[in-house]
Amino acid sequence: QVQLVESGGGLVQAGGSLRLSCVVSKIPFSINHMAWYRQAPGKQRELVARITSGGTTNYADSVKGRFTISRDNSKNTVYLQMNSLKPEDTAVYYCCVPVAYWGQGTQVTVSS
Repeated sequence: QVQLVESGGGLVQAGGSLRLSCVVSKIPFSINHMAWYRQAPGKQRELVARITSGGTTNYADSVKGRFTISRDNSKNTVYLQMNSLKPEDTAVYYCCVPVAYWGQGTQVTVSS
């Protein structure tokens, strides 16, 4: 069974940083594109960042210059480095293999 397991969420003050990790198992990680989505209370799930199998990245306008997605194929892991966090970044963050497989999500809360 394919598994995506996120970690690294938590509570942080505005301006702080967090790094999310997502370990993927049971699929050939290196050939798959990966992405991070988020869903805030009462809002639709939205794309935050994605990275192709070749390492090309793109970001939502709201996180450009603050978030960085990366991958380590030797560890079957995708990361999301989040800097200069804002209260509006508060959400559950999901790792996914677009759009076939999803993780369980990790909560990120940014206090003002």
